[in-house]
Amino acid sequence: MRGSVSFLFALALGLAACAPAPPELPSRAPVDLATQSPAISSRALFGTPRPYPPERSNAQIAQDIIALGFRLESGREMPQFSRFEGPVGVQLTGAIPPLGVIETDRLIARLRDEAGIDIRRGDAASQIIVDFVPRAKMRRIVPEAACFILPNVASWEEFRANPRASKLDWTKVVRREKVLVVAPSDSTVQEMRDCLHEEVAQALGPLNDLFRIGESVWNDDNFQTALTGYDMLVLRVWNDPALRLGMSAEDVAERLPALLARHNPRGQRQGPPLDPVPTPRAWTVAVESALGTPSRRRSFALAQQALGIAIRQGWRDERLAFSLFVAARFAPDGEGRQALDALTQAARIYANRPGGGVPRAHIEMHLAAQALATGQYDLVLRLTDSAMPPARRSENGVLVSSLMLLRAQALERMSRTAEAERLRRAAQPYAVFGFGSEAAAQGRRDEIAALIRQ
Repeated sequence: MRGSVSFLFALALGLAACAPAPPELPSRAPVDLATQSPAISSRALFGTPRPYPPERSNAQIAQDIIALGFRLESGREMPQFSRFEGPVGVQLTGAIPPLGVIETDRLIARLRDEAGIDIRRGDAASQIIVDFVPRAKMRRIVPEAACFILPNVASWEEFRANPRASKLDWTKVVRREKVLVVAPSDSTVQEMRDCLHEEVAQALGPLNDLFRIGESVWNDDNFQTALTGYDMLVLRVWNDPALRLGMSAEDVAERLPALLARHNPRGQRQGPPLDPVPTPRAWTVAVESALGTPSRRRSFALAQQALGIAIRQGWRDERLAFSLFVAARFAPDGEGRQALDALTQAARIYANRPGGGVPRAHIEMHLAAQALATGQYDLVLRLTDSAMPPARRSENGVLVSSLMLLRAQALERMSRTAEAERLRRAAQPYAVFGFGSEAAAQGRRDEIAALIRQ
């Protein structure tokens, strides 16, 4: 389930000791569906998909698959292995947004080519139904979710008629025959695309999310927005005929080494020590509460609580890095130096983690915003130059456009005006893809320009 908290859209304007709290974000402006033309689809903007290959060792991935596949996000255990059997059809219903079909078809092509799944748009005995629903309707029943999946129902209306039906219990599902994806009909193209990727992938594979896996969309930090090479490998293994419906976690774990050796030979190398698991519930609650409360002071207190847990646990993985990031994100105005140190530490951790390039690019975007605010224009160019390749390969329009606009602002201050204007024009379609409208894209540009005037 993809959460509704879009904290990654912020530029962390409060990092400098003298900076005020961030203004209302342009990404919250109304989405203009009229701007959603094929020219701003992910296919047009990013071309042929180039996901990073999985970097974790097969031993680690085997551990991940069990944790992802045999526990729900709520913490409840899945007693048996569950998936679709045979060809899977995908059906789009509801208020299908202008680019809904294009983004779905691109996703299906990737699932066929990269994960080897027999899936196509249309009818089949096994069915994924994507029902596009206005966000206001969704939030009246599921207020915290931007999108989600449910078993054994075919429409939003069927779910709404009986949201507590026993057939919706994933722990009782062995053979998946019908899965409903509820997605927003009035979101940005990027949010719609992100929802399709994560929820369809969960319909076809594991149902859990884990903060400790940095190279996956199955992670509630939302750094990865499109399916990665790691995700495609997990889906390929999950749908291998060697695994059978109803298997226990122990049975699946016994077969995973041979499956991963066959599907991912490069992962047979010796990797770092396995990640410590599980994550204490107290840490997850602290992080999610920090991101969900409207009070900045309360968010910072919760972020400090999560950081304390991460330090006491002795973590050196994504959970410590993300704790540092969230602590910096909500740091009070008077703690700019500490926040900057936290971001720098987070970037260093991500640089040494499998698949850490994309999370680090997000950190570098925040650092570039700080560098721009303090007049370090050469540093802005270096940081955005480093972050741009992973931003493009992860197909994140919000991140790509923000990096381009930060870079353009620095170039303008360096009297390279023509370069700056070309870059702003090039950033526009990525900003519309990510933020949802011409007005929101202009709002992001104005927000970045205001950094220098703080």
